[in-house]
Amino acid sequence: MESLAGPPLSALPISKDRPLFPSFPSSKLHLTTSRNTRHRINCTSKFGDFLHLEPESKPECLDFDLSWFNPSDRPRFDVIVIGTGPGGLRLAEQVSRFGIKVCCIDPSPLSAWPNNYGVWVDEFEDIGLVDCLDKTWPMTCVYIDDLKTKYLDRPYGRVSRKKLKTKLLENCVSNSVKFHKAKVWNVKHEEFESSIECDDGSELKANLIVDASGFTSSFTEFDKPRNCGYQIAHGILAEVDDHPFDLDKMVLMDWRDSHLGNEPNLRANNSKIPTFLYAMPFDSNLVYLEETSLVSRPVLSYSEIKRRMVARLRHLGIRVRRVMEDEKCLIPMGGPLPRIPQNVLAIGGISGVVHPSTGYMVARTMALAPVVAEAIAECLGSTRMIRGSPLYHKVWNGLWPIERRLSREFCRFGMETLLKLDLVGTRNFFEAFFDLDPYYWHGYLSSRLSIVELACFSLSLFGHASNSSRFDIVSKCPLPLARMLGNLALEIV
Repeated sequence: MESLAGPPLSALPISKDRPLFPSFPSSKLHLTTSRNTRHRINCTSKFGDFLHLEPESKPECLDFDLSWFNPSDRPRFDVIVIGTGPGGLRLAEQVSRFGIKVCCIDPSPLSAWPNNYGVWVDEFEDIGLVDCLDKTWPMTCVYIDDLKTKYLDRPYGRVSRKKLKTKLLENCVSNSVKFHKAKVWNVKHEEFESSIECDDGSELKANLIVDASGFTSSFTEFDKPRNCGYQIAHGILAEVDDHPFDLDKMVLMDWRDSHLGNEPNLRANNSKIPTFLYAMPFDSNLVYLEETSLVSRPVLSYSEIKRRMVARLRHLGIRVRRVMEDEKCLIPMGGPLPRIPQNVLAIGGISGVVHPSTGYMVARTMALAPVVAEAIAECLGSTRMIRGSPLYHKVWNGLWPIERRLSREFCRFGMETLLKLDLVGTRNFFEAFFDLDPYYWHGYLSSRLSIVELACFSLSLFGHASNSSRFDIVSKCPLPLARMLGNLALEIV
C-alpha cells in the first residue's frame, strides 16, 4: 500500500504510500523470460502457497546522465541532501528552483526505489504529479466482514517509481543539482556551516544539511523515547491463474477472517492483532497482493504475516504461478517528532511526516517539500544569507508549524486507539470511519484537516460508531486521550 501504509528502515523496504517493478503503460504487463525463468514457471504454487517461489524481477538502476560532484571542485554548497529517496529528491528539486546550490549524496543515486507506493489520485493531481501514476482505479473497496462491504468513490493510483524518480532527477539536473556517489559517515557542525565526511574520504560543506536517509538515520536527533507503533506487511506482485477482484476497484482493506476457519491458532492471534489484505488488480492474471498489520506494538512477526497470507490466498482460490517481485514492509508510526529545531533538517520518514494512524507518507512528503523549500529560500536565496540558528528555526518551523504539530498529536491518539482494538473493534471502527462525510475521511487520510476540523471529525466519528465501538473508545482509551491532551497543552505553551 501507500500504506494505509518511503525509504526503508535502512535496509528494509517500506511500503504503502507504495513501491516498483518497471512501469507499464497499461494494465497489461508484458513479460520476457529466459530459459531458466521458463523452467521456473512450471513450478507453480499450490493454492495460496507462494513462499517457495523466488521473485523473478530485480530492481535495476536508472539509465540517466547525472551531474556529478568533482572532488577537485570547491566542495561548498548552500544545501546538502543526504539520500535520494522520494523525499530527498523532491526537496532538492524544489530548493534548486530558487538558484540555491544543492548537492545530493547517496551510495547509489540511480538505484530504483524498492517500495510500492499507492496514493489517492486527487493528492497527486493537486501537486502536478498525476503523470507519474502508472495505473489508476476509479473506486476502492473495504471489506468489513463477510456481510459488509464499503465502496468508496475516490480514485486510487499506483505510483510509477521509475516515472517519478526520472521526473525528479530531470528537474534536479535542469536546476544544476550535483550528485555524489558515497556514503555519509559523519556530520559536524559549526556556528554557521556544517561539514560532511564520506566513506570515500571526501568532505563537503554547506549552510544546511538535510537528512533524507531513512527511519534509522543517526544524523537526526530525538530528545524523547521513540515509542513507535509499527506497520508490517508482506507483498507480492504475482502472475496468477485467476483472482476474484473487480478490475475497476482496488481493495484498500479486507478484514474478513473466514480464511482462518481451519487455522485455530492463526484465527485466535488474528482476533487479537488483526491483519488485512490490500490488493491492486492490474488484469485478470496480474495482481499486487499484500497482507498488512495496520499497527502493532511490539511488531507482528513476518512469519505470522506470511502464514496468514497463505491461508487467505488459499481460501480465495488464488494460485500464484510466478512472483514477479516481493516486498517486506516495515514502517515505524507515531512516536515523538525530532528535536525542534536542530542543525540538521529532516525530510521523509525520519522527519515524522508518516501518518501516525495509517502509514501514508509519499504524497504528503511530495506536498510538503515545496513549502519547506520556500522557507529555505527565504534564508539562503536572499542577499541577506540568513544562517545558523535563525536558519534552523525558520526551516524547522516551515516543516512543523504549531498547527501541523497539533494535528499530528491528534493523529497519534488515533494510532494509540487502533493499538487497543481487536478484530471486532477494528471492524466497527472502520465501518463508522467510512460512513463519515467524505470531507472528513478524505481529509484525515490525506492529513488535510485542521485541529478544529479534527475535533469535529472525532465527534462525528463517535456519533456514527456503534454502541460497542463507543464502549471500546470510552473504556480503552482514557490514558491515550489524557496523554494527547497533555501533549497538546505542552505544544501550545
